Amino acid sequence: MRTVVITGGVGGARFIRGLQSHLGEGPIAGGAEQITAIVNVADDMWMNGLRITPDLDSIMYALAGANDEERGWGRRGETERVSAELVAYGLGHSWFTLGDLDLGTHIARTDLLRQGIPLSDVVARLCARWGLGARLLPATDSEVETHVHTTDGEVLHFQEWWVRYRATRPAERFEYRGSDVATPAPGVAQAIREADRVILAPSNPVVSVGAVLAIDGIAQALRETSARVVGISPIIGGRAVRGMADACLATIGVAAEAGSVGLHYGARLAGGLIDAWLIDTVDASALPELQRAGIAASAVPLWMTDLELSCQLAADALRA
Repeated sequence: MRTVVITGGVGGARFIRGLQSHLGEGPIAGGAEQITAIVNVADDMWMNGLRITPDLDSIMYALAGANDEERGWGRRGETERVSAELVAYGLGHSWFTLGDLDLGTHIARTDLLRQGIPLSDVVARLCARWGLGARLLPATDSEVETHVHTTDGEVLHFQEWWVRYRATRPAERFEYRGSDVATPAPGVAQAIREADRVILAPSNPVVSVGAVLAIDGIAQALRETSARVVGISPIIGGRAVRGMADACLATIGVAAEAGSVGLHYGARLAGGLIDAWLIDTVDASALPELQRAGIAASAVPLWMTDLELSCQLAADALRA
């Protein structure tokens, strides 16, 4: 069975870990399971001459068991001596600290990219070290970056708006810079079209999943796949599960409510992107409206506070 997960970083990583664990608990019907994660790259940026890919790295480290569970990002057992030195030289960013082990990954990636190797091949090479049990594909090999146009007329890279300002500076719009000329990375559209099931992870619907869908051809592949497309709400009880997704949703005029996000994706039978939508039990009152819109919605526990709960959510998504 071929399962494709369209995802951003931390929330998607937790879900994929749960999916792997769930599928490994019993016999797998029809042969070996294949999990492909199609990962957002619009959070990426150049910093101090290095290409940084936060979402790809978060998933790689999490599936490798090398991530920092307490912070939720980066490598376990990190030191930050190099970042401190860069700041001392006036070249670093105190609001965006990179660990020394993490820098090893960024140096390796940048070296390979500068040799002319496409990002998708670089990701495969880096992941081969860890034996992840899943295939990671960047949504595109092109450089696509989210820039935030603020209401006071400034344009910020998404990372500065998100990490430095914690999304407190009102945004007028998001620009997925480079997406107009980007094409899906090799294997991305094919993986979606040939999948047995496709899952939209509980990632930010605007700057994670939304940035993936902004790349020409990916949304169309979702509409054309014969697989059932199931989405998982990143909103529980009117609040973002992680980060500041509510600020992103407000910018595009979507309420920070589980039902509203499902309607934003829309039913495939009406030209949208999803067949089914999972919301938390606290949001069960949204089920009738979603079902009237042609979305097979159901309410299940969504919190992934440990691996057991992540496994249960994965089981619920596969049932949907």
